[in-house]
Amino acid sequence: MTKTFTIAVTGQSLIKHDTRDVKTAGFGEVEQILRRANFAFTNFESTILGSHGGWPLKGGVFGCSQPRVLDALRAMGFQGLSLSNNHAFDLGPAGVLSTLEEVEKRGLLHAGIGRNYTDAGRAAKGTFGDKKVVLVAMDGGPGPDFMYAADAATDRPERPGINRLKLSKVVDVDAETFERLQILRDRVDYTSMDLANDSQPDDAPHVDPDTEVCIARAVFRRADRFGRNVKIDEQDLSRNLATIRSAADEGALVIAYLHHHHWAPVWAQVPDWVGAVARACIDAGAAMFVSHGAPVLQPVAIYRGRPIFYSLGNFIFHVKSAGSRWGAPEVWESVIGLCSFGDDGQLVEMTFHPVIIGGAEAMAGNPLEDRLVPEVAQGAHADKILRRFQEHSRSVGTKIEVTDGIGYLRI
Repeated sequence: MTKTFTIAVTGQSLIKHDTRDVKTAGFGEVEQILRRANFAFTNFESTILGSHGGWPLKGGVFGCSQPRVLDALRAMGFQGLSLSNNHAFDLGPAGVLSTLEEVEKRGLLHAGIGRNYTDAGRAAKGTFGDKKVVLVAMDGGPGPDFMYAADAATDRPERPGINRLKLSKVVDVDAETFERLQILRDRVDYTSMDLANDSQPDDAPHVDPDTEVCIARAVFRRADRFGRNVKIDEQDLSRNLATIRSAADEGALVIAYLHHHHWAPVWAQVPDWVGAVARACIDAGAAMFVSHGAPVLQPVAIYRGRPIFYSLGNFIFHVKSAGSRWGAPEVWESVIGLCSFGDDGQLVEMTFHPVIIGGAEAMAGNPLEDRLVPEVAQGAHADKILRRFQEHSRSVGTKIEVTDGIGYLRI
């Protein structure tokens, strides 16, 4: 029989409470599933308030966590974390340094932030059993330029921050609307200096004067239809692909990770550009592509025999009930994916285990503060989650079988 190496992937973990004293049966099953894997991976959707201190750089969506939550993630069975996301800079550079310090104390494989630009973009390399595993983690924003790491330059110190895949929002408009926007820009005398001031000024988008108009950081592109899109910075993409390629050439199983908030209007849908980035990562040698951002479960696709998880939604989601926008049940439902690879690094099989944060009783109206951990879904709840996941995945050409509360994808 071929020996396999199994990677567990989950939704993002926005964790603010120590969960080690939760002893429900459903959560115990989750921990058992994670421990069946040789390597378990999640996105740590926070920043650590630790020895370096820090100051809140956001208003109502600010978040930070105490170091003990990392112990809770380890106790669940996680060995690897992405740290690149929209909350990683909520305490500024000090929070980045504290997060690095505490994660490294615990021996967690991690990628996506660093003490400078070079450090943040490095691949994280580890050996589990006899298999080399590598993480390459990126964040696509949107976010201000200063949250991304920078190397030192003349008369300018380095900046701790996040590894970036720079994406610029673009609104596609028809030719008539484009001409009107040009007239508007010119009549209000909106200049390149205004654009620099609006952008503060490092993250000013680059525009093609023949096909694009930029007003107050919004880029409008002449097209044959109306729509929303992004421009991908080719230099950033090439740099990250080179890191993936180098690790893959060493024979490692590479997990390429992207966090972004450039969602489609309907959260369950996947913007076309995400698929392009995912396929480019796999073409560069990644064994799998994992993404978070949209807080719901999106399809899984197979490309060149390798999985693309467009979004795994939420795994842990510690938010407050007051003024919450998170009432939809889909926000609290996801799957744990177990991805088994053969000795040759090729995908052999995947299984999908449905979970509900807080368990089934959470859907009966429990306060959000009580929904501390995911629990394995049972019966009709499991079937509903898996059937929805099955339907969405079918739309991207992936066939998932559902049997006895588990989804199966066999290669």
